[in-house]
Amino acid sequence: VQLVESGGGLVQPGGSLRLSCAAPRSIFMVNTMGWYRQAPGKQRELVAGISIRGNTKYAASVMGRFTISRDNAKNTVYLQMNSLKPEDTADYYCNAGTTTARAMGVFQPPNDYWGQGTQVTVSS
Repeated sequence: VQLVESGGGLVQPGGSLRLSCAAPRSIFMVNTMGWYRQAPGKQRELVAGISIRGNTKYAASVMGRFTISRDNAKNTVYLQMNSLKPEDTADYYCNAGTTTARAMGVFQPPNDYWGQGTQVTVSS
């Protein structure tokens, strides 16, 4: 496992969580990074992506509520999630590489890495 996610949990509607994804520097510095989620019975979808240059892309459903960022000193990408809704409940996965790059229209060497996922539950 080369991508390690953390920060998931149970939160009430309207609450906040911050997800973290740590990667080896050799992976982090050359790859577009992204967060995906998959709810039960649904397909995995892109939540947010960030290029090496810091360009970002968000799913319409999270625009204005979620913020993706990358800390090059810590080789970590974050997903700050505010104003959480029950429909945000899902398993969240970190991606480094072509899957996110293609979604963002960014050139990317042909490699692709995934984390093991972290669960986010939004419920009262």
